[in-house]
Amino acid sequence: MKNAIHLVLSFFVPFLSMLAQTDQEIKFDRPATHFTQSIPLGNGRLGAMVYGNPVNERIVVNENSMWSGGVENPNREDASQHLPKIQRLLKEGKNKEAQELLQKYFVSAGQGSAYGNGANAKFGCYQIFGDLLINWKNKQEIVSDYKRTLYLDKALAVTEWKIDGVAYKEEVLTSAPQNAIIIRLSSNKAKSLHFRIALERKENAKFVSNGNTITMTGQLPGGNGDLGICFAGYAQANTAEGKVISENNGLTISGATECVIVFSAATDLNWPMVEKRGENPLPVVQKAVKSASKISWNVIKNKHITDYQSYYNRSKIQLTAKQNEAISNLSTTQRLVRFAKGESDVTLPSLYFNFGRYLLISSSRPGGLPTNLQGLWAEEYQTPWNGDYHLNINLQMNYWPAEVTNLADCHKPLIDFTKQLVKPGGKTAKAYYNSDGWVAHVIANPWKFTAPGEGASWGSTLSGGAWLCEHLWQHYLYNPDKKLLKEIYPVLKGASVFYKNILIEDPKTKWLVTAPSNSPENSYKTEDGFVGQTTMGPTMDMQIGRELFANTIAAAKLLVVDQAFADTLEQLKGLLAPNQISKKTDGVQEWIRDYDETEPTHRHISQLYGLYPFDEINAIETPLLIDAARKTLLRRGDEGTGWSRAWKINFWARLEDGDHALKVLKGLLAPVFIENGTSYIQKGAGSYANLFCAHPPFQIDGNFGGTAAIAEMILQSNGKNSVIRLLPALPTSTDWNEGNVKGLRARNGFEVNFNWADGKLKKAEIISISGNNCFVKIPFGMAVYDSNGKKVKVKSEGIDVVTFPTQKRISYYIK
Repeated sequence: MKNAIHLVLSFFVPFLSMLAQTDQEIKFDRPATHFTQSIPLGNGRLGAMVYGNPVNERIVVNENSMWSGGVENPNREDASQHLPKIQRLLKEGKNKEAQELLQKYFVSAGQGSAYGNGANAKFGCYQIFGDLLINWKNKQEIVSDYKRTLYLDKALAVTEWKIDGVAYKEEVLTSAPQNAIIIRLSSNKAKSLHFRIALERKENAKFVSNGNTITMTGQLPGGNGDLGICFAGYAQANTAEGKVISENNGLTISGATECVIVFSAATDLNWPMVEKRGENPLPVVQKAVKSASKISWNVIKNKHITDYQSYYNRSKIQLTAKQNEAISNLSTTQRLVRFAKGESDVTLPSLYFNFGRYLLISSSRPGGLPTNLQGLWAEEYQTPWNGDYHLNINLQMNYWPAEVTNLADCHKPLIDFTKQLVKPGGKTAKAYYNSDGWVAHVIANPWKFTAPGEGASWGSTLSGGAWLCEHLWQHYLYNPDKKLLKEIYPVLKGASVFYKNILIEDPKTKWLVTAPSNSPENSYKTEDGFVGQTTMGPTMDMQIGRELFANTIAAAKLLVVDQAFADTLEQLKGLLAPNQISKKTDGVQEWIRDYDETEPTHRHISQLYGLYPFDEINAIETPLLIDAARKTLLRRGDEGTGWSRAWKINFWARLEDGDHALKVLKGLLAPVFIENGTSYIQKGAGSYANLFCAHPPFQIDGNFGGTAAIAEMILQSNGKNSVIRLLPALPTSTDWNEGNVKGLRARNGFEVNFNWADGKLKKAEIISISGNNCFVKIPFGMAVYDSNGKKVKVKSEGIDVVTFPTQKRISYYIK
């Protein structure tokens, strides 16, 4: 079929310019032929990927508990017997022998993740729920005036086209209030809709159509020959004047002017009590679909938008320098190509920022599972790396933008997930380390897997749970509340107990170190040529340990509990192996010994955890380490996987080098595709046509890390006293010369609105959420005022930094 596709403009008038909403719309001029060209939608639990094909439409459907596998005991109960020997060998510098023992005894008891192919293993994998297919009858007709748009401010996908002068429209949304995916098909000519609907899944499912409904039911493998979760999908086609015929397990609709398809999906994975099956999913989805089918499209859409915007409208970043008017006529893929060539696109970074927040709202809602390696969206039956929860940066990066972009409640699935790992993590701590407290290593799943992976070279990193604890503390810092602190304190304490118990003394330096461990996924080379991973006290372990101990101490002090325990942690914290500067590279040393690097440009930059997300490496307290961190980043380079680039942007923002941060951001936005007619070729790291991050393959952490990085360039509140710093890493590019911010959050409980011009702050509003003292860096010549315009009395805390008391829910102004 030959398609004559013409772009038709549709735009809204934004607040500050007469241009189209180029920071709110992701636009396509052709149907998707690949998953990474499709439009993602989600309500936190249900997901959809809309291809927008006017001939054979495919909508990939996801449900965030669609996991194979099941509960298991992955721990080797005899592992701790071998720990003393492994630690002794490491003390003696016999890393090779220690690593051999580690691989033999410090791995999971079963298959583990089956090396990332766990669909039929006990570990399981996240996978596609199914496809909703719409096959149009007018297949031989010429399509014109095609356009496909994701409206980020409405969470609505709209595809429009014409055939023989008749206009057709497909609108898709994923409603949280209705717990359903809603598809509205319409035309401007009466009774011109003729199509067939079917549900499809290639395995473990059966289908039945009846009347105007289709039912899909099935059961996934549970691993080791067991049966896994049961699932059900249910679709209903509603049309006022068209005819609906049930045949061949699908529905044929003819002579309709409008048709609304309502679909819902569920499983009996009973999160968080996964040890026991949940309720039968079929009645659940039938009830949701029947309920939504009684409501008009306009009411459903308005309720959906109201619910979604209650999250989305909390914050925004606008870059308001003059935009090339031609941008509003371009597809997003065309914009990416232009941007990569060095051409100006003022609003593209804002679009990426908005898309990241959109993805988090769409994939992580209170009460549900956290976002996985692909967020919510997957078309595979065996997802890459099982679509699991990687705890050595990836899961954590998914939530970096949550607090600062005013989506604290979207952070709650990760907070709850961490709490759920405590009990199984306690069993793992006892089995492998004969320790109290709790631990999680590198990989996790909804079945609460906390053991090391099946490969000790990567799977024995022991700081995964402790890193998760950082998110609990950050959640508290942004939302200071004693009730919340009481809830998270036992988790912090348990992780600290484990860390305390497993520390040993390095005989060479007398420092306290973790052992055995590794620096995530990286290798070193010793003087005798051994290439290994296993070591004592890798730098990131020590940084995480200091952070964990400090946070636990602070929590205990605020709650007035466990003073003796807190005093012990304080003593131990000072004995942990410190950050070191390598004599070989002048950068921050990655391992306790100054080993040679086997891959200087490795994607993980774990030794800079102390720079970001932790903040112990900073210009005020550790200027030499700041310089070393800069040298580390220059040595690592600006390339790498998508998520690695996102991390590097955050690093450069913390170094207050906005121009270098922008340089790496452009690398993150580099198009990794070639569109030529209907062909779509993908290669390398950067961004796909739909702005999904390319690891490659698709991995969503880079989207979230990049979103957090853009916020970090504009606002920071890290370091001692969580000093608020406005525009700390603003690029000198004229595209960033002016702009405004609404609703970003700062630590200690503040919300910030401000604008700038000519690269300088013009005015800022700081809203006190909790009534804490405010620490803020004030530009020269500006002062703090109350809401009555009266200058606030402030106390100097150093160069340009002042502090002043605040009252809850009161605004203060810098001007």
